[in-house]
Amino acid sequence: MADEDLTAADTAASTRTTAHRPAAGAAPEPPAARRQSRLLIVGLVIAALNLRPAITSLGPLMKEVRDDLGMSGTLAGLLTSVPTLCFAVFGLAAPRLARRWGPAAVVCAGMVAITAGLAVRPYAGGTVGFLALSALALAGIAVSNILMPVIVKRWFPDRVGPTTGIYSMAMSAGTSLAAAATVPMTDALGGSWRLGLGIWALLGAAAALVWFAVARSRTARTTNAADRQAAPTAGTVPAGAAVRITRSPTAWALAVFFGLQATGAYITMGWMPQIFRDAGVSASTAGVLLAMTMLMGVPLSFVLPRLAARLPNQGILVIVLAAFGLTGYTGLWLAPAAGAWVWALLLGVSNCAFPLALTMIGMRARSGAGVVRLSAFAQSTGYLLSIPGPLLVGALYERTGGWDLPIALMAALMVPQAVAGVLAGRDRTVEDETGPAAPTA
Repeated sequence: MADEDLTAADTAASTRTTAHRPAAGAAPEPPAARRQSRLLIVGLVIAALNLRPAITSLGPLMKEVRDDLGMSGTLAGLLTSVPTLCFAVFGLAAPRLARRWGPAAVVCAGMVAITAGLAVRPYAGGTVGFLALSALALAGIAVSNILMPVIVKRWFPDRVGPTTGIYSMAMSAGTSLAAAATVPMTDALGGSWRLGLGIWALLGAAAALVWFAVARSRTARTTNAADRQAAPTAGTVPAGAAVRITRSPTAWALAVFFGLQATGAYITMGWMPQIFRDAGVSASTAGVLLAMTMLMGVPLSFVLPRLAARLPNQGILVIVLAAFGLTGYTGLWLAPAAGAWVWALLLGVSNCAFPLALTMIGMRARSGAGVVRLSAFAQSTGYLLSIPGPLLVGALYERTGGWDLPIALMAALMVPQAVAGVLAGRDRTVEDETGPAAPTA
């Protein structure tokens, strides 16, 4: 029944979009509609800015947090795995919540959860409280992660590539800003890591206010009302309306590709500053190096979705990004301090597999309803697959006392990532592979 509701709602959303889209030679968009579009773009940008600081602000201060809270290396590895676990678990709930309350309201609630988690976790007292409140913030990030492609597909169906590029670029900017600015802000606030981590809640509060306005806007209310009216009763949806996503090889390939790129990204965000610090690089420089890695995603996250949308097969882009990653890990293993800036730059390019994966999610399904199912499946399954990576890196680091084996593991994972990405990038849709599913009685 859930798939049928999504299909019917998507049909209604497509009808509304077509009705409101100006035809060739028609009158320009009215001022009220332009204001709504601007508000939605601002909302996408400020939400995207909040989707990574909870994670990348922690990496440069991991040593201080570990020392103060008494974390072992394995437990710190668990902390770096918590984001992917939360993204997998809470991401599964996002489509159902969106059907009930509307995507805008759910993203607003996600921003509130991010704000509360970031504001309180430094003062929770002890490792358990820190982990629990990190999970609260990450739950807000998880539902927003899933719903960003859905919002783009529904409200900007004729601008999916450029709009995906805008919020991907904003996400990369927020990621790099938190990595670069956390240590200097901590120093400016008296050297307290608690203040340095907690201050990022202010950005979440600003996003919550914007999304409260978006959720109350006429566009969001009209969309939600039409979706509820379009939701069919049992037995009213014709056969062929729904797609069983788990039957699609492309969906599985995309999930594996998403999971492996997430593994590399979260290992990088959680452990790269520590690698550089152990090689003799200062804490502030290590934070800036991580920031540069994340900053590479700002221009590339804007360019890659546009380029990928023009190619029938995205496999060549997957291979190029994997080659950058292998080169960066090789350099990090051989000379971590001597070539630190080069390795950070190369790994930053490689980490742009994330916006490429988001773009392929939008391209591998024909309808918005298909994108909802594919986004939830690929991201949630992918994040589940990525959970062991950061934890294993922490355990290997603690057991060996060095970074040779962890870096070798990171490099080795680039090979199956490239294979899965090439398979996911083929010119086909999940509907082509699965065929229609029977309606739910």
